[in-house]
Amino acid sequence: MAKLWVKFQRSFRRRPVRFFTLLALYLAAGSLVFLHAGFTGEPWVTGSQRSPGVGEGLGLPYLGGTRLSRGLPEVAVGRRRGPWFKGKEPGERSRAGDYGVVRSRAAKGRGGREKEEDRARYIGCYVDNTRSRTLRGVSFFDYKKMTVFRCQDNCAERGYLYAGLEFGAECYCGHKVQAPNASESECNMECKGERSSTCGGANRLSIYRLELAQESARRYGSAIFRGCFHQPDNISIALPASQPMPNMSVDKCVDFCTEKEFPLSALAGTICHCGFPTTLFPLHEREDEQLCAQRCAGEEFESCGTTEFLLVYQTQVQDNRCMDRRFLPTRSKQLVALASFPGAGNTWARHLIELATGFYTGSYYFDGSLYNKGFKGERDHWRSGRTICIKTHESGQKEIEAFDAAILLIRNPYKALMAEFNRKYGGHIGFAAHAHWRGKEWPEFVANYAPWWATHTLDWLRFGRKVLVVHFEDLKRDLFVQLKRMVGLLGIAACEDRLLCVEGQKDGNFKRSGLRKLEYDPYTPEMRKMISGYIRTVDAALKLRNLSGVPDDYYPR
Repeated sequence: MAKLWVKFQRSFRRRPVRFFTLLALYLAAGSLVFLHAGFTGEPWVTGSQRSPGVGEGLGLPYLGGTRLSRGLPEVAVGRRRGPWFKGKEPGERSRAGDYGVVRSRAAKGRGGREKEEDRARYIGCYVDNTRSRTLRGVSFFDYKKMTVFRCQDNCAERGYLYAGLEFGAECYCGHKVQAPNASESECNMECKGERSSTCGGANRLSIYRLELAQESARRYGSAIFRGCFHQPDNISIALPASQPMPNMSVDKCVDFCTEKEFPLSALAGTICHCGFPTTLFPLHEREDEQLCAQRCAGEEFESCGTTEFLLVYQTQVQDNRCMDRRFLPTRSKQLVALASFPGAGNTWARHLIELATGFYTGSYYFDGSLYNKGFKGERDHWRSGRTICIKTHESGQKEIEAFDAAILLIRNPYKALMAEFNRKYGGHIGFAAHAHWRGKEWPEFVANYAPWWATHTLDWLRFGRKVLVVHFEDLKRDLFVQLKRMVGLLGIAACEDRLLCVEGQKDGNFKRSGLRKLEYDPYTPEMRKMISGYIRTVDAALKLRNLSGVPDDYYPR
């Protein structure tokens, strides 16, 4: 056997062409198998094989409070398409492939509009304006992977009638098109994730009307319960749209306000009011829900409020009063740091600041995933002066003294360490695997990062100039007040209506769902003893500077 192997080796040494010929044949055979698999399509589970609960959970990110279910139809198991696909035959929906029907992947070469016809109808190029959006529902950005289908799918599964694409990477949803047509030549930007398709232009939307499978699917996703509130003094000004509804139900009022393009729906017995959160109606002083517990005339098991106490829901209409963002018109005279230990909520704070001020935030680093999701200041050099503040996790005298002022965001170390560990091993909104928590990675991470949590705060308190301390927990608990403090340090006059708008859009795209919880406490007694010592050190340093110490919940009970 050894002799045969030696002869085989010698043969290829003499004639290396044979080896490369066999290698080429092997690769060619593999390519043919791959192409065959691509053209044959994928099997799909039919309606009778669906598992329970498929299609649940479609809707806006949860903003707190109780959800109002809206009854979306089931969707096929497999690649998610939303409840809106309209096939030519009823049975076609369960056989849907990448673009709604089983077809050869060679069909992808057609123009973007032609291949959308079976699920959406292109209606034209429209003007858009950052201060008054053409489509006023939810929106999301992806500067790397945006496609026409992805935008349509996201809008349709939330029940919207229209999907629009802009700047090659931005997707907007809505129930009405509220702008004039533009020339087709002005929608001239390729989609970032699909070069053969058009995704609008500069302040121009390529708009599609979504072809829903049935009229009952034309729902508005999930409304979010905001609470029971006392009727404002000038209700006709605070809530400008209203409609008497003798057979009132939550669905009817929410649908009415959604169609009128208002983000708030307020039920007052048999009258439905719609509007925005404003200083006249800020939604800050909730009343006992029993004061609103009057049965709906049109739905026996629902409450519809009274003429004095309103039951308020947030619709899917996006409040666009705080969605416009841009770079600073003139170079900033001061560099303001948004400093935090990793995992302390810096990205979330950037989202809030951008909405509250209308200006992009920058970063000491460059994170492509954040840029692709809409943080356009991510690409600017941190000293460019075009952004309102600069994200940084740096500590140390030299790095800190490079800034003229700072917002220092501090979070409970137990939560911050777990959040950063999840980010490190699972991405910005992902989760670390159980193997990482159970393995050596977690103990090593705590040993290295826990001391940094303390030294980061101590360094900024010692070397920072004009430092505003904000606790993450306080920002979550009282966003309006804390965000107003942060905006004040940035030298921007805080517009209260804009801050109220931020409260309704507070989650953004970089918030973990919280649905995946560890079933055990990852901290050992030794870890807790060490971290508690660091908490006491930081608490003493804050109080030494006449600041409030760390919140009580930093100490484990």
